[in-house]
Amino acid sequence: MSKRRKIQSMVLLLGLAISTITYAQNATRHEFTIQQAVEYAYKNNVQVKNALLNIQVQQQTNRDITSAALPSVTGTLSGNDYLQLPVSLLPGEFFGGAPGTFIPVRFGVKYNASATLQLQQLLFDGQVFIGLQARKTSIEFQTKNKEVTEEMIKTNIYKIYYQLVVSKTQIDLLDANISRLSKLEHDTKELYKNGFAEKLDLDKIAVQVANLQTEKLKALNSIDLGYMGLKTLLGMPVTDTLVLSDKLNEDQISNDFTLDTAYNYTDRKDYQYLSLGKKLNEFNIRRYQLSYLPTVSLSGSYTKNAQRNKFDFFGKGDWFTTSFVGLNISVPIFDDFGKDARIKKAQFELKQTENQIDNLKLNIDNEVAQSRVNFRTAIATMNFQKKNMQLAESVYNQTKKKYEVGTGSNTEITAAQTDLVTAQTNYISALYSAIIARVDYLKAIGKL
Repeated sequence: MSKRRKIQSMVLLLGLAISTITYAQNATRHEFTIQQAVEYAYKNNVQVKNALLNIQVQQQTNRDITSAALPSVTGTLSGNDYLQLPVSLLPGEFFGGAPGTFIPVRFGVKYNASATLQLQQLLFDGQVFIGLQARKTSIEFQTKNKEVTEEMIKTNIYKIYYQLVVSKTQIDLLDANISRLSKLEHDTKELYKNGFAEKLDLDKIAVQVANLQTEKLKALNSIDLGYMGLKTLLGMPVTDTLVLSDKLNEDQISNDFTLDTAYNYTDRKDYQYLSLGKKLNEFNIRRYQLSYLPTVSLSGSYTKNAQRNKFDFFGKGDWFTTSFVGLNISVPIFDDFGKDARIKKAQFELKQTENQIDNLKLNIDNEVAQSRVNFRTAIATMNFQKKNMQLAESVYNQTKKKYEVGTGSNTEITAAQTDLVTAQTNYISALYSAIIARVDYLKAIGKL
């Protein structure tokens, strides 16, 4: 190898080493229970972050509404330099002239300055009054929207988290099968060496071992993808390490099921959200209805005015004061039926929300009924498949003993192994289905 090639190789190895060190330094290890995973998502998931920002946006909107009811104070400074004084026409007869004639006269001084302080205070405005009343409900509405978003994220986290937890059982079963078949392969080799087995029997077992190893590789790849999906849902960098510390077994899944048919719509976050939306619609109608009432406001002004022939406002000279306090009443008389149109529009929107609430009740009833049936069926299927898997394992063990003593055939043990793998696959599938059914049921009754 040339010296140049050696240097290039060393640079490449050094770059790879630096990349590996940097990757390790940037990666963080997280060991989460299900609750810790949910709390992490509440802080880092983009949808939850935006829902929290919506609350802050509403808080600033409320501040804007509140400002309409607070006094407004404005200060104004102005100054004029009359390059030419304005002309006024006086009747000529004032100065001995003929009637109907006018004499142009310039009045005033070259420089004028004024300083004004104005006050505006709204005393009554029906729309502002309702806006102030609706502030709390508006915040509750956005807060409930955040909770609905969190529940959606939480539901998906529960499903993926526990599926990944249970996937360990799948890997354990595959490892047990591989170990079992590897032992059988070793025993068959010994029988083959002694002339008690055929080469075909040995090859069949080798094929089964290879198939199981392939299935394990597929399962591990699927689990890796599941972890990536969960990290994305949590808002966690893909480079971080995630360890799931919670366990879940059949008993825990079954314990969440109850035959109690009682449930409350108000336990559901989406129902609470729509109910607050209805309340805001009602505020909207009242807001437009009160717009028919007069608007009352108080105003005041305090002004200092000075006039000079020279620009010496900061020297000696008089500043003249003008001040007033006024009460303003604005009475709506006719607005081309605009208010009536807005009221009717708000009433239609309220009716739409009421229809959505009625439809949500029907959907909740349907979800609870379906999820209860699915959960009950999933638990029964899971228990059945577990017993079936245990029976298949027992059959395999007995068949293996018969094969080892020479009273069983390779065909029988191959069939028993195939049945065992099928039973294990069915059990894992039933376990996954039970997890999904459990989460859907708890969400349906508002207890997730």
